[in-house]
Amino acid sequence: MEIVLHGYWRSSSSWRVRSALNWKGLSYENKPVHLVANGGEQYSANHSELNPMHEVPVLVVDGKALAQSVAIIEYLEELYPEPSLFPESPIDRARVRQMIELINSGIQPIQNLRVMQRLGGDYNLSRAQQLCWSRRWIDDGLRALNVLVERYGGRYCFGDNITAADLFLVPQIYNARRFGVDLAKYQKLLDVEACIEKHPQFAASHPERQVDAVAV
Repeated sequence: MEIVLHGYWRSSSSWRVRSALNWKGLSYENKPVHLVANGGEQYSANHSELNPMHEVPVLVVDGKALAQSVAIIEYLEELYPEPSLFPESPIDRARVRQMIELINSGIQPIQNLRVMQRLGGDYNLSRAQQLCWSRRWIDDGLRALNVLVERYGGRYCFGDNITAADLFLVPQIYNARRFGVDLAKYQKLLDVEACIEKHPQFAASHPERQVDAVAV
C-alpha cells in the first residue's frame, strides 16, 4: 500500500494525521504544501484537484485522495484497527469524539490562517487584534476541554490509553502557546501533553522535526 501525506509542517490538522500514521506504524511519503509561499501552494491546480477546499492535509492511499483530518483518522482506524485510537464501548467512543470535535470544530477553525487573513483583509484588524480575537476563542475551548479531561481522563485525554483525542490535544496546546494563551490554569491538559510527548511516535510528528520546517 502506497501512502502519501500532503501537508504543512505547522498545520495542526496535518500534525494529527502524522501522529495517527506514526502511532499505527505506517510508512508514508511526506509531500509538503507551503500555505504561504507563492500565494499559498494549497491553491495550485494540482492541490485543488486533490482537495477543492484548498486545505491540508490530504492523504492519498493507492492513488485515492481523502481530505479532512477526522475523516482521514477514522479511515486509518478502519484500515488498521490495531493499535486502536478509540475505546471499545459506544459511549466511550462518543466521548472521545466529543473531545475531538471540541477542538476540530470549536477551536481550530477560529484560529485558522485564512480566518486570520480575512480578519485583516476584510475588517482591517491589526496582527495584534487578530491574535487577541483568536486567543479568546482558544481559551474558551480549552476551558471546556479541561473540564472533560478532568472528568474522563487519566494519563491521557480519555483514561489511561492513547486515543484519537490525544492526537488533537497536542497540536492545539502548541498553537495556544503560539497565540499567547495562559495555560497555567489548564494543568491537567499540560500533564496529558507531557505523557503523550514521551512516546517516540508523537515526538517524530512534531512540526519542528518535519522536512519543510522553518525557523520562526
